[in-house]
Amino acid sequence: MFFRTFGWAVGASAVALAASATLWGPTGFGVVLILAILEISLSFDNAVVNATVLRRMPAFWQKLFLTLGVLIAVFGMRLVFPLLVVGATAQIGPKTAIELALDPHRTYHGLDYAQHLQAAHPAIAAFGGMFLLMIFLNFLISESEYAWLKWIENPLQRFALRSRSDGRLPVVFFALLVLVAVVVFLRQDGIGTGTVAIAGISGLAAFLLVEGASNWFESSAERQDEETAEAKEGAEEGAEGGGRPAAGSGRGTAVAGRAAFLLFVYLEVLDATFSFDGVVGAFAVSQEIFQIAVGLGIGAMFIRSLTVYLVRQGTLDEYVYLEHGAHYAIGALAVVLLIGIKYQVPEIVTGLIGVCFIAVALWSSVRLNRRDARAAREREWSETRSAEAETEAVSPAEPVDAAPPGTPRDVIQDAVPARPDGTPHGA
Repeated sequence: MFFRTFGWAVGASAVALAASATLWGPTGFGVVLILAILEISLSFDNAVVNATVLRRMPAFWQKLFLTLGVLIAVFGMRLVFPLLVVGATAQIGPKTAIELALDPHRTYHGLDYAQHLQAAHPAIAAFGGMFLLMIFLNFLISESEYAWLKWIENPLQRFALRSRSDGRLPVVFFALLVLVAVVVFLRQDGIGTGTVAIAGISGLAAFLLVEGASNWFESSAERQDEETAEAKEGAEEGAEGGGRPAAGSGRGTAVAGRAAFLLFVYLEVLDATFSFDGVVGAFAVSQEIFQIAVGLGIGAMFIRSLTVYLVRQGTLDEYVYLEHGAHYAIGALAVVLLIGIKYQVPEIVTGLIGVCFIAVALWSSVRLNRRDARAAREREWSETRSAEAETEAVSPAEPVDAAPPGTPRDVIQDAVPARPDGTPHGA
């Protein structure tokens, strides 16, 4: 299982590192290796977060996540997407943006490519922050079998159950209040609040669109499956009665495919929000966009392989609080992104916050599993003792063997048990 999941990532990474050494020499090889290690070490929580979504997808889309998804992550999110962002925010054409990216010394309006990318950070942070904040809040109000931080989750879930909209409208209203507070706070420092507001609303709208459409398609798929099962039962009954089999609907698979496609899009948007800060921070290591793309791409391949490995091993089902820890890490990242609009937050701080949440959630899961195992052993022991007691209670007393004819009376008395007071029978 391990080599089947990670083998392709190891092979592709070896080829990429060999190509880096050939094209850029030992220095370029070292830069790519450092970027890959940083991406892997700071993105472990991303794998757990992605696994919570990926496990809802069929095997075909999980494979697509590892193939087409990796191409999108490497070339799309870490190479093309920054170019589009720079072009949109700096209002320059694609040709000029590409020329800036390829030549670290070239400038446009006094700024090089990395500086233009940094200037676009407030808009990207507002979009990603609001998108991740909605994921976190939506998780808090969703019904769950387990509650990790009960003092937070249980009251919010009870509120959602009493709400007519299942808590969705209050969550949207709260997110908008957060965005308004951020905009008001930024206005005091003269930061472009209009761009931040539009980007934040776009992030909120993107979540509502993707999540809402995915939930609708999943519900439709479930209804189609129920109707197909009923039609199949009717067809079998009709065949037994000599009648004509009823025609069943064949749209269940297509609807499930659309739901899986939206989950796939959802994962790619998640990856974009996670990766953009890494792209910006990577310019502190290298100014070469292809070195950055290759290094971060190697990290992305291993993180995606780890995501699939967690799903196939059933890790989230075995350690039930990991999903909770991952979503609290998302909430923390949302806060960090919104704070980062004005203040510089080191990427290592963001990564360590996520790792801490995951580690504590894992520790809590291990404790829960041990407690459940101990309770199961005690319950099994109690049931065994009860069964033995019942068996002893219903077992009849062993009869005394009858003495052969002619046996003397005193011998019979010695063989018969004495009374409770110690006197023999017949005395």
